[in-house]
Amino acid sequence: MAAGTGLVASELIAGFVSPSLSTMTALGGAVIDAVPPGVKDWAVSLFGTADKLALLAGMALGIAIFAAAAGVLELRRRFAGAAVFAVFGVVGLAAVLTRAQVTAAAVVLPLLAAGIGTAVLLKLVRGLAATYRGGDTDPGPARRSFFQLLGGTSAGVLVGGAVVTVWRGGAAGVNEVRRTLRLPAPQSPAPPIPAGADIRLAGVAPLVTPNPDFYRIDTALSVPVLDSREWRLKVTGLVEREVEVSFEDLLAKPFIERHVTIACVSNEVGGDLIGNARWLGWPVRELLAMAGPKPDADMVLSRSSDGFTASTPLEVLTDRRDALLAVGMNGEPLPLEHGFPVRMIVPGLYGYVSATKWLTELKVTRFADDVAYWTPRGWSERGPIKISSRIDVPRNGAFIQPGTVVFGGVAWAQHTGIGKIELRVDRGDWQPARLAPGISVDTWYQWQLGIDLQPGQHEVQVRATDLQGTEQTEEQRSVAPDGATGFHTIRVDVKT
Repeated sequence: MAAGTGLVASELIAGFVSPSLSTMTALGGAVIDAVPPGVKDWAVSLFGTADKLALLAGMALGIAIFAAAAGVLELRRRFAGAAVFAVFGVVGLAAVLTRAQVTAAAVVLPLLAAGIGTAVLLKLVRGLAATYRGGDTDPGPARRSFFQLLGGTSAGVLVGGAVVTVWRGGAAGVNEVRRTLRLPAPQSPAPPIPAGADIRLAGVAPLVTPNPDFYRIDTALSVPVLDSREWRLKVTGLVEREVEVSFEDLLAKPFIERHVTIACVSNEVGGDLIGNARWLGWPVRELLAMAGPKPDADMVLSRSSDGFTASTPLEVLTDRRDALLAVGMNGEPLPLEHGFPVRMIVPGLYGYVSATKWLTELKVTRFADDVAYWTPRGWSERGPIKISSRIDVPRNGAFIQPGTVVFGGVAWAQHTGIGKIELRVDRGDWQPARLAPGISVDTWYQWQLGIDLQPGQHEVQVRATDLQGTEQTEEQRSVAPDGATGFHTIRVDVKT
């Protein structure tokens, strides 16, 4: 209860004075940075987009055990538990100081959590000790007083925790700014979706992923809170002139709107860490042209407000592909968790080297001189998306009736496009599927095929070929260091 009181009080105050960085987010960020890449891969594969919730639950359990030990020590020896809380404050302070969002206000928060927690601990332990005093004194009043204090503390932690969960002062204000924001109409609207691009087969992923269903994988334990009225984007490094633009400046630019599919490099074969959306923004090449990259530059190191960095080859940001400084997603301002106010979208590259959220800086540099967040953690410095395909229906392990079974799914080869989809049953001959027209070469395609299946267990695999004739590889490789490969394989049980 003492530890909970200190942390909840600290988190509530953070909502007003440091909405982007609190004690818990600093500790969580330090844990994310410190754990080996293999542990991160395991967490994403096990928990998917709930990886941060799992981390928070694990942290809460660890803190509870830590605090329980402090309580036992304090009961046995005065100020021993307080010393443990002081250590927690120092560890929290060290974590805060490592964060890119560190401010003077944020530095005070872990010390405040430790101080409040210590004061409550001492009071609760004194109350507990009073209930067990010997002699002729009636312990009843002391016990009633202690349990009243404990009950009040518990209620305060629960109510405060609920408030922290659903509301943070800074986020509430920024959400209001986002809600009233009116995005400009694009000078180059998204081309219309071709007829027949959506096969409308139940169970197949929607052609355009709704914002609430769009996957989220990033290193931010708590969503950064950036006020668009104060936001600035700087272009620095190997440029003829440094450039800085405000959100107002950006909104005045000639926007384009495009459908683009983006994928996480941690997406396993057949996984769902991928989505397709209609993005609104200004081409990155236009901003870089204002800065004038120097001839020896070959990389742009994009930086998020939370310190995350991505290494994007300069050529893919200056060619004719629709790499965007995106401000809109499916007709509305970017959701906070997807990078509000501005993020990058680059067709053809995995997100870890391109899709920086909460963008604050573009540093024009060289691969030989700078490394991004994931490169020293064992991932490739360049991340072109692999040709891939997925069976959405039927699901793996499904029980189905004999006869014609309709299979359906999606396939992608961003910035190249899909030319052919084939399925095979029990390692037999490949059968061509009906491939729906894609929105563009930068999006995924839907497909379907009816196959006659007799009773028994069957293995079904899918293979994609891009518009250049390159076939998806059968070689099974894990997501590290540059994306998973292999045929998505399911097994179905046909019952009579």
